[in-house]
Amino acid sequence: MDRTELITSPLPQQQLKVGGAVTDKDKVAARKAAREFEGLFVGMMLKSMRETVGKDMLAGKGQSDEIYRSMLDQEYVKAVVERGGLGLAKMIEAQLIKQPDIKQRPGVKNESGNSPLPAGD
Repeated sequence: MDRTELITSPLPQQQLKVGGAVTDKDKVAARKAAREFEGLFVGMMLKSMRETVGKDMLAGKGQSDEIYRSMLDQEYVKAVVERGGLGLAKMIEAQLIKQPDIKQRPGVKNESGNSPLPAGD
Protein backbone atom coordinates (compact mmCIF):
# COMPACT_ATOMS: atom_id res chain seq x y z
CA MET A 1 0.00 0.00 0.00
CA ASP A 2 1.48 3.35 -1.00
CA ARG A 3 1.04 6.74 0.67
CA THR A 4 -1.68 7.79 -1.78
CA GLU A 5 -3.89 4.93 -0.62
CA LEU A 6 -3.30 5.82 3.02
CA ILE A 7 -4.36 9.40 2.38
CA THR A 8 -7.36 8.71 0.17
CA SER A 9 -8.75 5.64 1.94
CA PRO A 10 -9.90 6.03 5.57
CA LEU A 11 -9.87 2.25 6.04
CA PRO A 12 -7.82 -0.34 4.17
CA GLN A 13 -9.59 -1.68 1.09
CA GLN A 14 -9.58 -5.18 2.55
CA GLN A 15 -11.90 -3.95 5.32
CA LEU A 16 -14.34 -1.97 3.16
CA LYS A 17 -14.90 -3.22 -0.36
CA VAL A 18 -15.41 -0.40 -2.86
CA GLY A 19 -18.81 -0.76 -4.51
CA GLY A 20 -19.73 -3.86 -2.48
CA ALA A 21 -22.38 -4.62 0.12
CA VAL A 22 -21.67 -3.57 3.69
CA THR A 23 -21.10 -6.55 5.99
CA ASP A 24 -21.20 -6.72 9.77
CA LYS A 25 -17.40 -6.89 9.72
CA ASP A 26 -17.34 -3.61 7.76
CA LYS A 27 -19.65 -2.00 10.30
CA VAL A 28 -17.46 -3.11 13.20
CA ALA A 29 -14.34 -1.80 11.44
CA ALA A 30 -16.06 1.52 10.70
CA ARG A 31 -17.25 1.86 14.31
CA LYS A 32 -13.76 1.11 15.65
CA ALA A 33 -12.09 3.59 13.28
CA ALA A 34 -14.66 6.28 14.08
CA ARG A 35 -14.24 5.86 17.84
CA GLU A 36 -10.44 5.92 17.53
CA PHE A 37 -10.60 9.10 15.47
CA GLU A 38 -12.94 10.74 17.98
CA GLY A 39 -10.57 9.72 20.77
CA LEU A 40 -7.64 11.34 18.95
CA PHE A 41 -9.70 14.48 18.39
CA VAL A 42 -10.74 14.73 22.05
CA GLY A 43 -7.13 14.14 23.13
CA MET A 44 -5.84 16.91 20.88
CA MET A 45 -8.60 19.20 22.11
CA LEU A 46 -7.68 18.57 25.76
CA LYS A 47 -3.99 19.15 25.01
CA SER A 48 -4.80 22.45 23.31
CA MET A 49 -7.03 23.47 26.20
CA ARG A 50 -4.26 22.73 28.72
CA GLU A 51 -1.83 24.90 26.76
CA THR A 52 -4.15 27.92 27.07
CA VAL A 53 -4.30 27.88 30.88
CA GLY A 54 -1.50 28.59 33.31
CA LYS A 55 0.51 25.91 35.08
CA ASP A 56 -0.86 24.61 38.37
CA MET A 57 1.73 25.55 40.97
CA LEU A 58 0.46 22.95 43.47
CA ALA A 59 1.14 20.01 41.17
CA GLY A 60 4.73 20.95 40.39
CA LYS A 61 6.69 21.82 37.27
CA GLY A 62 8.71 18.71 36.52
CA GLN A 63 8.52 15.88 34.07
CA SER A 64 6.40 13.88 36.50
CA ASP A 65 3.70 16.57 36.28
CA GLU A 66 3.69 16.32 32.49
CA ILE A 67 3.40 12.52 32.66
CA TYR A 68 0.58 12.79 35.20
CA ARG A 69 -1.32 15.30 33.04
CA SER A 70 -0.85 13.12 29.96
CA MET A 71 -2.15 10.03 31.77
CA LEU A 72 -5.07 12.00 33.21
CA ASP A 73 -5.97 13.29 29.75
CA GLN A 74 -5.89 9.72 28.39
CA GLU A 75 -8.37 8.67 31.07
CA TYR A 76 -10.58 11.66 30.26
CA VAL A 77 -10.53 10.65 26.59
CA LYS A 78 -11.49 7.05 27.44
CA ALA A 79 -14.35 8.25 29.63
CA VAL A 80 -15.67 10.66 27.00
CA VAL A 81 -15.54 8.10 24.17
CA GLU A 82 -17.09 5.31 26.29
CA ARG A 83 -20.01 7.57 27.19
CA GLY A 84 -20.82 8.42 23.59
CA GLY A 85 -18.25 11.12 22.99
CA LEU A 86 -19.03 14.35 21.24
CA GLY A 87 -21.16 12.74 18.56
CA LEU A 88 -18.38 12.76 15.98
CA ALA A 89 -17.95 8.98 15.99
CA LYS A 90 -21.56 8.38 14.93
CA MET A 91 -21.27 10.81 12.02
CA ILE A 92 -17.91 9.44 10.91
CA GLU A 93 -19.17 5.86 11.17
CA ALA A 94 -22.20 6.70 9.03
CA GLN A 95 -19.96 8.21 6.35
CA LEU A 96 -17.58 5.25 6.39
CA ILE A 97 -20.48 2.85 5.96
CA LYS A 98 -21.87 4.90 3.06
CA GLN A 99 -18.45 4.90 1.38
CA PRO A 100 -18.79 1.47 -0.32
CA ASP A 101 -21.61 2.94 -2.44
CA ILE A 102 -19.00 5.05 -4.24
CA LYS A 103 -18.04 3.32 -7.49
CA GLN A 104 -14.41 4.44 -7.54
CA ARG A 105 -12.43 7.46 -6.38
CA PRO A 106 -9.38 8.89 -8.10
CA GLY A 107 -6.18 7.48 -6.67
CA VAL A 108 -7.84 4.38 -5.18
CA LYS A 109 -6.92 1.12 -6.84
CA ASN A 110 -9.51 -1.58 -7.43
CA GLU A 111 -9.02 -5.22 -6.43
CA SER A 112 -6.95 -5.95 -9.56
CA GLY A 113 -4.52 -3.17 -8.60
CA ASN A 114 -5.58 -0.81 -11.41
CA SER A 115 -6.91 2.70 -11.05
CA PRO A 116 -9.69 2.98 -13.67
CA LEU A 117 -10.19 6.71 -13.15
CA PRO A 118 -7.42 9.24 -13.73
CA ALA A 119 -6.17 11.02 -10.62
CA GLY A 120 -7.36 14.61 -10.28
CA ASP A 121 -4.94 17.50 -10.66
